[in-house]
Amino acid sequence: MTRGQIVEKVFRISSSKEFNALSLEIFCYQFQNNLVYRKFCHFLHKTPENVKTPEQIPFLPVDLFKTHKVKSGNLQSEQIFISSGTTSANRSKHYVTDASIYKKSINKCFKYFFDKNEQFTFLALLPGYLEQKNSSLVYMVNHLMKSSDYTEDSGFYLYDHEELYSKLVLLSSQKKRRVLLIGVSYALLDFSTKYTIDFPGLVVMETGGMKGLRKELIREELHEILKKTFHVPCIYSEYGMTELLSQAYSKGNGLFESPPWMKITLRDPEDPLSYFSKGSGAINVTD
Repeated sequence: MTRGQIVEKVFRISSSKEFNALSLEIFCYQFQNNLVYRKFCHFLHKTPENVKTPEQIPFLPVDLFKTHKVKSGNLQSEQIFISSGTTSANRSKHYVTDASIYKKSINKCFKYFFDKNEQFTFLALLPGYLEQKNSSLVYMVNHLMKSSDYTEDSGFYLYDHEELYSKLVLLSSQKKRRVLLIGVSYALLDFSTKYTIDFPGLVVMETGGMKGLRKELIREELHEILKKTFHVPCIYSEYGMTELLSQAYSKGNGLFESPPWMKITLRDPEDPLSYFSKGSGAINVTD
């Protein structure tokens, strides 16, 4: 099966049976075309000959994206995403040979989570990510802005909180306009120390992480502060990683929902091939 055929099947998944079958097909493709992954599988004595169920597929440790060039095939990379960090060392790199797949995933995932006909003005408070090039999060938000009917009112904000506040006040008066403010946790907290605004229709979405710039807060504490700042009933969340090309979203209470082509499973932190059906554990992501 060619990569193009795989991509088309990915975004048509509608059942667990289809997900499981395609997972095994993609495992075979990656085993054949990704040298780093194939070597890792050999260490675990896992090959297409003895992997017969999705549970038997080895998950590549995320740390290998920091030390190896994880890439399938010999095509040139259209985009290289680099993880955020306080230093330039030990940052993950994701070599993407076809950026159109990421764009398709961004659109379909967002429409799966929200009403597919719903249009937003996107405001982004992502200072740390804008200062670091090759951010998959900035790429995602920028693509959503360009895909919106309200591109002219959408925008990124670095540290100009006053300008962002003025934009929010203006948009809050336009009752029929849907507005989404997405930001890293520390930037939203910084804004909350200076401003409050009565904007109950606003969708506030945090992407997590203090990145060593603020004291870490539990999600419930962070959300309570932000709800008071914007006078909204709940805070949304986005979960993504440099090493992935899909996102999970939460409409509140830290309960995330992923699209049909992305699955979360829990494993024993001490045994990467042993799974938990409930409780807490290390996260495996099939994207």
